[in-house]
Amino acid sequence: MGQETERVGSLEFIPSHHPLTPPHTVEDRANWLRLLRSRRVGVSTFYRLLSEHGDAQTALDALPAIARQAGVSDYQICPQGVIDAELRAGRKHGARLILRSDPDYPPLLALIDDAPPAIWVKGDLSLFERPTLAVVGARNASSLGHRFTRTLARELGEEGFAIASGLARGIDATAHEAALDTGTLAVLAGGLDEIYPTENTALYHSIAESGLLISEQPFGMKPFARHFPMRNRIVSGLSRATIVIEAAARSGSLLTAGNALDQGREVMAVPGHPFDARSAGCNILLRDGATLIRGARDVMDTLAAASPLAQTAMETPQDAIPVPEAPAEMRSLADHAALHTEILARLAGAPLPEDDLIRDLGVTADRASAEILSLELDGRIARKPGGMLALG
Repeated sequence: MGQETERVGSLEFIPSHHPLTPPHTVEDRANWLRLLRSRRVGVSTFYRLLSEHGDAQTALDALPAIARQAGVSDYQICPQGVIDAELRAGRKHGARLILRSDPDYPPLLALIDDAPPAIWVKGDLSLFERPTLAVVGARNASSLGHRFTRTLARELGEEGFAIASGLARGIDATAHEAALDTGTLAVLAGGLDEIYPTENTALYHSIAESGLLISEQPFGMKPFARHFPMRNRIVSGLSRATIVIEAAARSGSLLTAGNALDQGREVMAVPGHPFDARSAGCNILLRDGATLIRGARDVMDTLAAASPLAQTAMETPQDAIPVPEAPAEMRSLADHAALHTEILARLAGAPLPEDDLIRDLGVTADRASAEILSLELDGRIARKPGGMLALG
C-alpha cells in the first residue's frame, strides 16, 4: 500500500506525521506554549517531546530529568509568569494565538516539516482560506523591479490570490502595498509588536487593518539574524509558490526559494541582465530549473499545469518507534557518556541525516533519540532543516 494523501484545495500532499493531541483547556494551551518557550526546545524538539510524552504537561514534567541526563543540573522550564505575560500582551495588542492543532491553523503551513507549533496573528484570518503566493526579492531593488512587483501583485490579487512576504524594505514592501486592497500576509521575524524596519511602520498598520500579520516569536522579541531564515520558511510554507524578483547570488530570497523547494512548492523567478548583481540570484534559480515568469499570466499557467505537490514527513511515524530496550535509569552514567561521545564524533563533519546517524550507532531508535534530545537541550548539537543534525 502507498502512503495516504490529503488534499488542500486542488493540491495533494503526503501529510505530516507530527503526533498532535489537541489541547482543549486554557491550561493545556498555556502548557503547549510553555513547552515551546522552554530553553533549548526548538520546533523539532517540541514535536519529539510531544511524541514521546503524549502531552505538553507530561513533557514539561520530564524536561528537568532529561536535562540532568545531559549534564545540565540547573535546567528550569519556562516560568509560568513568562507565559502569562505573553498571553496578556497578545490580548493587549488584539492578537490571537493559533496552535498547530487548531482547525484554523493555515493548512499549507501545517504540512511543512518544521511547521511552527504556535503563531500569533492579527488581522483578517479569512486570508488563510485564500490561495497564497509568496513574492520576495531584493531590498535595494531597481525602479523596474518595483514597477514589475506592483503590477504582478496587483494582478495576482485581482485573480483571487493573497500575497505573502516578509515586510522587508524593497520588493517585500512593494508587494504588500500593491496587495493591500486584495489581501496580503506579512510574516515578521521578531515579535508581532516589533516593527522592522521602522520605515515600514505605516505599512505595518495598514496590513493590520486590511491584511494579516503573523509571527511565531513572543511579544517583545526583537528580530535577530537567526530569526530571518525561520521567518522565510513560514513565508514559503504559507504559499503554493514562491516568486523571486531581483535577488543577489547570496540573499535571503534565495533561502526562501530553497525552503519552497524543500517544501515541495513551485519556485518562479523573473530574469535579469547578467551584468546586474541584483538579478544574479534569479538567474541562478532559472539555470537550476525555476520557472521563468514575465507576468501574472505565466504564474497562473504554471500553477494550472503543475503536478500535485508532495510533502514528505520529516518526523518518524509514532507507530514506527520501537519499544524501549530498557528504562533510561537502568543504564549507567558511563553508558550515557559513551553514547554521547559517539554521537558527537559522528557529527564532527558535515550535517548528517538523523536516520543515518541512528543506523550507524547500532542502538534502538528510542535510546538514540533520548540521547540526541539530551544533547540538543545541552546545546551541543543542533537540528537543521530536512531531518539533519549538526554540532551545536
